[in-house]
Amino acid sequence: MLLAFDTSSAAVTVAVADPVTGAILASSSTVDALRHGELLAPAIAAALATAGCTPRDLTKIAVGVGPGPFTGLRVGLVTARTMADVLEIEVAGVCSLDILARQSSLTLPVAVATDARRKEIYWALYDGPAADGSRRRLEGPAVDRPADVAHVLAGLPVIGRGAFLYAEALGLDTNDVPEYPSAEILALGVATGTLPVVAPDPLYLRRPDVTMSGGPKSVLPK
Repeated sequence: MLLAFDTSSAAVTVAVADPVTGAILASSSTVDALRHGELLAPAIAAALATAGCTPRDLTKIAVGVGPGPFTGLRVGLVTARTMADVLEIEVAGVCSLDILARQSSLTLPVAVATDARRKEIYWALYDGPAADGSRRRLEGPAVDRPADVAHVLAGLPVIGRGAFLYAEALGLDTNDVPEYPSAEILALGVATGTLPVVAPDPLYLRRPDVTMSGGPKSVLPK
């Protein structure tokens, strides 16, 4: 079985799928930006129970690698890598913006914009879908203020939470726009090879808020 989950956004989304076809056997999604650590493990346990399997039945884990806020993203990646290590199975990372792009049913090129906080968005541009539903990333991922990239996204349908938060700045209509990455799409994309796989390492686009110390400073008067 294939276990897929993403915690790169305010949503904790989990799915269990057939590892060959990507057929979904169980899934859930809960939006709570402050409780990733509390919600993920029970959601995984519930999905496995609904699918009628145990962790030992898993053959692969797929996880969204962001970009996203540090705390939530860390919860998902640490869980994926720990489970894969204990179970001695493969863990596949996928850019969370790629997941959202794959969710679009539009036959046009699209942009993805998610909430980067600090009044910024994570964004990327994608080509129209291929016959198998896959989309080629043309630019990004990057992090910017919405007003600074409005000209880049102009004329494109924009998918993701950033489209809702900054619809006015980006000049968007948000009808029927997916807000958060879907574990179901993540599972389908990894099972069928229609989502690019990367190492399960966190995708951070910002400099850390803290820096290394420059060493001890003298307290003696000069």
